[in-house]
Amino acid sequence: MKKYDVVVIGGGHNGLVAACYLQRAGLQVAVVEKNDWVGGAATSRKLADEVFYSNCSYVCSLFRPEIMRDLELPRFGLQIVAYEGGAVLTRDGGYLSSYRDHHRHRREFARYSARDAEAYDRYARDVTRQCRFIQPLLMRTAPDPFSLRPRDIGELLFLARKVGDMSAAEFSRTTRFWTMSISDFLDEYFETEVIKAYLAISGIIGTALGPMSPGTAYVLLHHYMGEVDGSVGAWGYARGGMGAITQALSASFQAAGGDIRTGAEVDSVIIRNGEAEGVALANGDEVRGRLVLSNADVKRTFLKLVDEKQLPERFVHRVKHFKMRGSSGKVNIALDGLPDFPALPPGCHSIKGDLHFTDTVERIERAYDDWKDGRWSADPFLDAMIPTTLDPTMAPPGKHFMSCFVQYCPPKVEGRDWTDADRDAFAETVISQIADYSPGFRDRILHMEVRTPRELEAEVGLTEGNIFQGELTFDQLLFNRPVPGYAQYRSPVKGLYLCGSSTHPGGGVMGAPGYNAAAEVLRDLKLPRTHMSPAHDIL
Repeated sequence: MKKYDVVVIGGGHNGLVAACYLQRAGLQVAVVEKNDWVGGAATSRKLADEVFYSNCSYVCSLFRPEIMRDLELPRFGLQIVAYEGGAVLTRDGGYLSSYRDHHRHRREFARYSARDAEAYDRYARDVTRQCRFIQPLLMRTAPDPFSLRPRDIGELLFLARKVGDMSAAEFSRTTRFWTMSISDFLDEYFETEVIKAYLAISGIIGTALGPMSPGTAYVLLHHYMGEVDGSVGAWGYARGGMGAITQALSASFQAAGGDIRTGAEVDSVIIRNGEAEGVALANGDEVRGRLVLSNADVKRTFLKLVDEKQLPERFVHRVKHFKMRGSSGKVNIALDGLPDFPALPPGCHSIKGDLHFTDTVERIERAYDDWKDGRWSADPFLDAMIPTTLDPTMAPPGKHFMSCFVQYCPPKVEGRDWTDADRDAFAETVISQIADYSPGFRDRILHMEVRTPRELEAEVGLTEGNIFQGELTFDQLLFNRPVPGYAQYRSPVKGLYLCGSSTHPGGGVMGAPGYNAAAEVLRDLKLPRTHMSPAHDIL
């Protein structure tokens, strides 16, 4: 039996990022993936006739450019096509376009309110300042504030210097921003409902909170930090669907000599004398390794793959209370032609970007009210995109793929498990809303893939269907993510690490958790990190 240096559980993007860096450091790494394909939530699959779906994640923005360069992903086929913007369609038949270009965006706001157009400059400046504060922390291990280790002290001093560079007013704004609701934050700048609804969207995506819930302003920041070709705030499609990212990572990993085993579901982590020694597969096979990295979320890792007897009681308690609370669903649609949205002017660029049909903050909040009652939203928020308008590789000529990300969708329906009938009714709710803005939309549907939290958990391994492997609330960030004292990718089991989005800095197709975890493994093994961009930390 071949013994590896490292076994990585899960072939999602963070697991593959970590595997690539460790393999390039000279270690022998194996990735074991339960599905017959790699990618996790970043996959492209052909489920309809000649139409590729981005099954879960659907747009690229957060993926770190340092990782793309280090792992030479463009050489392995990765291309990101930026799109210009999108639109909110309003109930009265109007629309608000969005643009990648700041000045065009501002002029569009002026169609509704000259005051809001002026406020947009101030808003963009203030949010960008928050981005500049948080971005340097993404690819650094969060310090333990109660540790006296030189590394932690050095990182705390780094944070202190960043805070010290702020004026008293800037520090006050930052602390308020991290804790306030996106609704309250936007009220300080804007007066127009559709503008506030458009900007509030990024504060609630993937989060079991409403726009009026404290903490949602930070979630906005998490999405605003996107970067395509060096343009902060830009979003784009991966050519070939989001699976192109994980296919490029897989190719980079295998080119370096790494092994990938698909159809290899992990049953448990093998632990002997308090140390991880590999994994036992559901088919009875074992894959042995000196170290194990889990790309599964913190609950799946420690409550399902590890015997609780191997873990401190307090640690298990904290893991059990780590908040997942899935709130999202996905409806993927193959279309026999480009849908028509009469509200948009002929030739409008917006159909190539993100389309939204919720035009007030109150409508978003009411959609959240349904989630709190254990129901999918009767009037959901949709983030609808048609990547085939810019990427012809995903469908034959004349055909299109439409991705619909849906808020809010509960892990259970009024306390019970989802049924197929629930899933179908949920899909009908989504299609009905689109059809209200696009006459004849139903007639264009060739095929649909519907994913509720039930499917996201069963097929992708996301506990409760949470796309971020845990909520991005202030109590679950930095040294609290996932558990205080274990926020540096290590665990109570020697040789067992986490590398998924349950760790700092959180979810999204970013790659930073995998990068940071690999750096910590190399540090523990006292191996050089010269092949990694010098973004990790100061010591």
